[in-house]
Amino acid sequence: MKSYADIDKEKLKELLNANWMTHDAQWLMLCAEKLGMVATNEINRKAVRNMASVEVKRLKKAMGVKEIKNFAELKNFLECAFEIIRGSFMRFQMEFPEENIMLWKIPRCFAHDGVKSLGLITQYECGIVERLYAWFDTLGVRYTISPKPKGCNMVDFGKCEMQIRFDFKPGFVAEAHSNA
Repeated sequence: MKSYADIDKEKLKELLNANWMTHDAQWLMLCAEKLGMVATNEINRKAVRNMASVEVKRLKKAMGVKEIKNFAELKNFLECAFEIIRGSFMRFQMEFPEENIMLWKIPRCFAHDGVKSLGLITQYECGIVERLYAWFDTLGVRYTISPKPKGCNMVDFGKCEMQIRFDFKPGFVAEAHSNA
């Protein structure tokens, strides 16, 4: 038997992520059965946003980050933070084609696939993007996102790709991101 110290960091991360996803899927299914998808979506988005706000604070602390002051710091933070939390089933890509622009691409979305398997995909409102909103809001980063998901971009557009534009200059007005 292996001791905790003998378990590979990546294997441990996969185990923790798999447990989290099992809970997440069960929670969504049971809420949908009991409350319907309108209430389930509202609760899910708020829970993800609340969790992600705490999560990003913990990541900042673990990484020794006090504040994000510019795009280069944000890019470095995002790359490191997602390396820490990303499970192998999370098949997203972040591209930074120019200053203050991030392209978020998900060729295959685990949330879409899981909710589709439950037969609820046409009623599902993306919770993953709420995680991004909470991270950026908690980091104090101003941004706009396009297209802004109203449901599931895979359903609405046949793909999930978003452009996120950041602004570190005074006077920028970020759009509101609440679906509540």
